[in-house]
Amino acid sequence: MTKINRVAVASIRVAFIAVVLVAALANAAAAAEIKVLCSNGLRAVVEELVPPFEQKTGNKVVLKFEPSTAIQKRIEAGEAFDVAVMTTALVDQEIKAGRLAPDSKTIIARSGLGLSVRAGSKKPDIASVDAFKKALLSAKSITYATQGASAAPFEALVTKLGIANEVKPKYRLRDTASQVGEVVADGTVEIGVAPVSEILPVKGVELVGAFPADIQSYVVMTAALNVKGQERGAAKGFVDFLMAPANLPVIKAKGMER
Repeated sequence: MTKINRVAVASIRVAFIAVVLVAALANAAAAAEIKVLCSNGLRAVVEELVPPFEQKTGNKVVLKFEPSTAIQKRIEAGEAFDVAVMTTALVDQEIKAGRLAPDSKTIIARSGLGLSVRAGSKKPDIASVDAFKKALLSAKSITYATQGASAAPFEALVTKLGIANEVKPKYRLRDTASQVGEVVADGTVEIGVAPVSEILPVKGVELVGAFPADIQSYVVMTAALNVKGQERGAAKGFVDFLMAPANLPVIKAKGMER
């Protein structure tokens, strides 16, 4: 190879590297950082689906997981975010207040309520409403999250079943579902109440089962975009990805349904 040819080849290589670097920088500049405030009720689903979304789009998802009530407080305090995932009632409140975009409201999935016990413990029979009542009446202690979406429907159910006076003295309440899981796992409390989607991921506990169909309540997780969000297009793409039919098996595996 002559000196001129070597110089030409070297120039081509330099030009090629420059093109690659420019393309990489352009892609990096185009990548979005999507800030997501997500309820613990959808945490297991989102944690599994974020990596493939990031790989597919090149965008980065920044997550904060909390109870829906805590997320609403962040929104009302003016915290910057692009997507909020909360219970439907709270999303509707924030839409009415003008902080979430009404045309972006998307129901992602729902989870029924269930009972949990410490791993390895004997599971009570809750196959029927009568068996369910007996399980609560026989339990030495019961816990649920006061800040969680399961609190109100469970309290209403206990009253409806006519066992509130007998069951309430057994309550050992915690603030969040993760704390519920902790005290059930270490044996401090015998039975935990939470959405099935928040029971399955907890180490040291086992799902007894979902509430009987006749008395079941569902916690519905709904997404909406911030009307002032900086990444509206990318944020919508993230919500669309969560809704993709190909991802339905993940939702079902995490104890949720559509």
